[in-house]
Amino acid sequence: MHGRPSLKSTAPLILVATLAALLAGCGFQLRGAPPVSSALQPLAVECSNDVPEILCQSVLDQLELGDVKLSPANEAAFVMQLSDFRENRRASAITVQAAAAEYTIRQSVSIELISADRVPMIGDTRLTSTESYRYDETNVLARQREEEELRMQLSDRLAQQVIFRLAPLTEARIETIREEHRSAAGESDEGAPSQ
Repeated sequence: MHGRPSLKSTAPLILVATLAALLAGCGFQLRGAPPVSSALQPLAVECSNDVPEILCQSVLDQLELGDVKLSPANEAAFVMQLSDFRENRRASAITVQAAAAEYTIRQSVSIELISADRVPMIGDTRLTSTESYRYDETNVLARQREEEELRMQLSDRLAQQVIFRLAPLTEARIETIREEHRSAAGESDEGAPSQ
């Protein structure tokens, strides 16, 4: 009975082949986010002073992972602006001794996408991400590390939300938005009083 390998000896090979197939199938997807259309390229990203560097960098990293061509604002076909960053931390659970047992951190940022010809592709839109964590007053160092890790996760999630907002903007959708903008601008010009 030497002709056929046993099930035990082929199991590791099947496992390795399955893992290899799964990894090969992953492609370059943006951490679960859909790809950004080439119609939005070259793209510039501008972060206002109140947006943390970690969030701005996370957005840039996600775009670079998706092979989005980035350029300075004066050379870009589209400029995405991130602004009005807000973060709050509040107790979300209280112990019987009236001390905080759990905290919730909430981050939000506004995004806007404008074409080089000043057509708003995404109007001022607020994105929000929230996470809770247990509070351990006996281990201050671990608590601080956990909070920092949560802030990084929240930044990554906000960056993913940004990519999800960009994904539907195909060439056809962009042209439709332009036509609607021109039409609305024409109607407002007709409604303006003559001088």
